Amino acid sequence: MRSRWGSHRPARPRTARVSACRPGPGDRGSVTAEFATVVPAVLLVLACCLGALQVVGQQVRLTDAAADAARSLSRGDSVDRAAGLVRQAVRGASMTPERRGEFVCVNLSVPSSFGAFAAFGLTLRAGSCALGGGL
Repeated sequence: MRSRWGSHRPARPRTARVSACRPGPGDRGSVTAEFATVVPAVLLVLACCLGALQVVGQQVRLTDAAADAARSLSRGDSVDRAAGLVRQAVRGASMTPERRGEFVCVNLSVPSSFGAFAAFGLTLRAGSCALGGGL
Protein backbone atom coordinates (compact mmCIF):
# COMPACT_ATOMS: atom_id res chain seq x y z
CA MET A 1 0.00 0.00 0.00
CA ARG A 2 1.38 3.36 -0.95
CA SER A 3 0.98 6.48 1.07
CA ARG A 4 0.71 9.90 -0.48
CA TRP A 5 4.42 10.41 -0.23
CA GLY A 6 5.20 7.27 -2.12
CA SER A 7 6.70 5.04 0.59
CA HIS A 8 5.50 1.57 1.32
CA ARG A 9 4.07 0.69 4.69
CA PRO A 10 5.06 -2.82 5.80
CA ALA A 11 2.20 -5.26 6.06
CA ARG A 12 1.24 -6.37 9.54
CA PRO A 13 1.80 -10.01 10.31
CA ARG A 14 -1.40 -11.90 10.96
CA THR A 15 -1.62 -13.40 14.44
CA ALA A 16 -4.22 -15.63 15.95
CA ARG A 17 -6.69 -13.69 18.06
CA VAL A 18 -7.04 -14.90 21.59
CA SER A 19 -10.19 -13.93 23.40
CA ALA A 20 -9.77 -12.89 27.03
CA CYS A 21 -13.33 -13.99 27.74
CA ARG A 22 -13.00 -17.60 26.70
CA PRO A 23 -10.96 -19.97 28.83
CA GLY A 24 -8.54 -22.27 27.14
CA PRO A 25 -9.06 -26.02 27.19
CA GLY A 26 -7.00 -26.45 30.40
CA ASP A 27 -8.74 -23.63 32.29
CA ARG A 28 -12.24 -25.09 32.56
CA GLY A 29 -13.52 -24.94 36.15
CA SER A 30 -10.69 -22.79 37.50
CA VAL A 31 -13.05 -19.93 38.36
CA THR A 32 -15.27 -22.31 40.30
CA ALA A 33 -12.29 -23.69 42.21
CA GLU A 34 -11.01 -20.22 43.07
CA PHE A 35 -14.47 -19.16 44.20
CA ALA A 36 -14.79 -22.28 46.35
CA THR A 37 -11.53 -21.49 48.16
CA VAL A 38 -12.21 -17.77 48.63
CA VAL A 39 -15.77 -17.99 49.99
CA PRO A 40 -14.90 -19.85 53.24
CA ALA A 41 -12.05 -17.42 53.94
CA VAL A 42 -14.32 -14.41 53.42
CA LEU A 43 -17.02 -15.96 55.63
CA LEU A 44 -14.46 -16.65 58.37
CA VAL A 45 -13.24 -13.06 58.34
CA LEU A 46 -16.82 -11.78 58.37
CA ALA A 47 -17.72 -14.03 61.32
CA CYS A 48 -14.67 -12.82 63.29
CA CYS A 49 -15.57 -9.19 62.61
CA LEU A 50 -19.17 -9.71 63.72
CA GLY A 51 -17.97 -11.55 66.83
CA ALA A 52 -15.61 -8.70 67.66
CA LEU A 53 -18.49 -6.23 67.36
CA GLN A 54 -20.53 -8.38 69.73
CA VAL A 55 -17.69 -8.42 72.27
CA VAL A 56 -17.26 -4.64 72.00
CA GLY A 57 -20.99 -4.19 72.61
CA GLN A 58 -20.76 -6.43 75.67
CA GLN A 59 -17.81 -4.36 76.96
CA VAL A 60 -19.80 -1.13 76.58
CA ARG A 61 -22.77 -2.64 78.48
CA LEU A 62 -20.40 -3.85 81.20
CA THR A 63 -18.83 -0.39 81.58
CA ASP A 64 -22.25 1.26 81.80
CA ALA A 65 -23.39 -1.30 84.38
CA ALA A 66 -20.28 -0.63 86.50
CA ALA A 67 -21.01 3.10 86.47
CA ASP A 68 -24.68 2.55 87.37
CA ALA A 69 -23.77 0.19 90.22
CA ALA A 70 -21.14 2.58 91.62
CA ARG A 71 -23.63 5.47 91.58
CA SER A 72 -26.26 3.29 93.21
CA LEU A 73 -23.91 2.26 96.03
CA SER A 74 -22.69 5.83 96.52
CA ARG A 75 -26.31 6.96 97.11
CA GLY A 76 -26.60 4.39 99.89
CA ASP A 77 -28.50 1.64 98.07
CA SER A 78 -27.90 -1.95 99.09
CA VAL A 79 -25.37 -4.21 97.39
CA ASP A 80 -28.26 -6.45 96.28
CA ARG A 81 -29.91 -3.54 94.46
CA ALA A 82 -26.65 -2.66 92.70
CA ALA A 83 -26.11 -6.33 91.79
CA GLY A 84 -29.64 -6.37 90.34
CA LEU A 85 -28.76 -3.43 88.11
CA VAL A 86 -25.69 -5.30 86.91
CA ARG A 87 -27.66 -8.50 86.25
CA GLN A 88 -30.20 -6.57 84.16
CA ALA A 89 -27.48 -5.06 81.98
CA VAL A 90 -25.06 -7.99 81.63
CA ARG A 91 -25.97 -11.59 82.41
CA GLY A 92 -23.40 -13.60 84.31
CA ALA A 93 -21.29 -10.66 85.50
CA SER A 94 -19.62 -10.87 88.90
CA MET A 95 -19.48 -7.70 91.00
CA THR A 96 -16.88 -6.69 93.58
CA PRO A 97 -17.72 -3.48 95.51
CA GLU A 98 -15.05 -1.70 97.55
CA ARG A 99 -14.38 1.60 99.32
CA ARG A 100 -11.38 3.72 98.41
CA GLY A 101 -11.35 6.64 100.80
CA GLU A 102 -14.44 8.70 100.07
CA PHE A 103 -15.13 6.85 96.83
CA VAL A 104 -17.30 3.77 96.28
CA CYS A 105 -15.90 1.60 93.51
CA VAL A 106 -17.32 -1.37 91.65
CA ASN A 107 -15.35 -3.87 89.58
CA LEU A 108 -17.19 -6.18 87.18
CA SER A 109 -16.00 -9.16 85.18
CA VAL A 110 -17.77 -11.52 82.81
CA PRO A 111 -16.63 -14.19 80.36
CA SER A 112 -17.14 -13.30 76.71
CA SER A 113 -20.55 -14.29 75.37
CA PHE A 114 -19.25 -14.96 71.85
CA GLY A 115 -18.33 -18.63 71.51
CA ALA A 116 -15.04 -18.29 69.62
CA PHE A 117 -13.63 -15.69 72.02
CA ALA A 118 -15.01 -17.54 75.04
CA ALA A 119 -13.19 -20.67 73.90
CA PHE A 120 -9.92 -18.77 74.21
CA GLY A 121 -10.88 -17.66 77.75
CA LEU A 122 -11.53 -13.98 77.02
CA THR A 123 -12.82 -12.27 80.17
CA LEU A 124 -14.14 -8.72 80.01
CA ARG A 125 -13.53 -6.37 82.94
CA ALA A 126 -14.80 -2.92 83.81
CA GLY A 127 -14.62 -0.69 86.83
CA SER A 128 -16.10 2.58 87.98
CA CYS A 129 -16.00 4.80 91.08
CA ALA A 130 -18.43 7.37 92.45
CA LEU A 131 -18.10 9.88 95.25
CA GLY A 132 -19.75 8.44 98.36
CA GLY A 133 -22.38 10.22 100.39
CA GLY A 134 -24.99 10.80 97.73
CA LEU A 135 -23.35 13.78 96.08
